[in-house]
Amino acid sequence: MSEKKLLVLARRDHAEAMRVAAGLTICGHAVSLVFMDRPVAENAANAANAELLELSGIEPQTTVAAMADDLPLLDTEGLARMFANADAVLSL
Repeated sequence: MSEKKLLVLARRDHAEAMRVAAGLTICGHAVSLVFMDRPVAENAANAANAELLELSGIEPQTTVAAMADDLPLLDTEGLARMFANADAVLSL
């Protein structure tokens, strides 16, 4: 199986998107994660999932200006480049 470039968009369910992104790395895929729509809620479940991302080597980005102090902020062009470079996009 060849490595795929996968883009996970965390739109409706940030916690599930984090779990899915981390899980996809098990198959040897290059995974990118973008938080969208709203800031990620600060709770125990999301903190645990953030640890999974760290262990998986995923450095998330965001389109949410309120999260720009903690994560790289993507503009429209940056997000479009990520779409163009991905072999598959998952929206959760």
